[in-house]
Amino acid sequence: MINKIKIRLSILILSLIAIISVMTISISGEVKKISTASEDYKDKLIRFHVIANSDSDEDQNLKLKVRDAIIDYLQPKLLESDSIEESESIIKKEYSELEKISKNIILENGYNYDIQVGIDYSEFPTKQYSNVILPAGEYKALRIIIGEGKGKNWWCVMFPPLCFVDEQKGIIDKDTDDKLREVLTEEEYELISQKTSKQMNRVQIKFKIAEIIQNIIKEKN
Repeated sequence: MINKIKIRLSILILSLIAIISVMTISISGEVKKISTASEDYKDKLIRFHVIANSDSDEDQNLKLKVRDAIIDYLQPKLLESDSIEESESIIKKEYSELEKISKNIILENGYNYDIQVGIDYSEFPTKQYSNVILPAGEYKALRIIIGEGKGKNWWCVMFPPLCFVDEQKGIIDKDTDDKLREVLTEEEYELISQKTSKQMNRVQIKFKIAEIIQNIIKEKN
């Protein structure tokens, strides 16, 4: 009787080990696929990154006002852009104006913070924009740093224009969807664009797992 129990336990343990091994291989494959995709995306998208002076309510509200003013100014100029190179060129030509707009908003609200404006690579977490989910990774971004830049930040995608889409409901508009299809390969587009809420939940979980594993790897290195 005891031998039979030992045999069953051994079979159960071996089965669990086999299942875990298969899952580990599968997850590793997905992580590699997602990591490769985010590496490709960083040269095809321009994200928008606004960093507040601090986490006080006043500084966080000020951050959002600066965000809105910058988006209102830049989005019309970027709508006709057909490439990341063209979009980057447009943004860089507007650096002084973006600084001026940001500074005016800050002064109007009774503050005198310095402003830093520039395009650089930044780390972003997994983020959902309507039916589009971008994996975590390093992306090219227009960065607006307010004052000491020690507060929570805000981000969206400046090109293709995803800054105004509903993050939790609906589908992105056709023009934005067409722009995504233009700048991404079919495989990249299929990886991030989901058709149902069930697919979005599944992909978001998958991307989050990949993000956690990537962070663990970075910490070890």
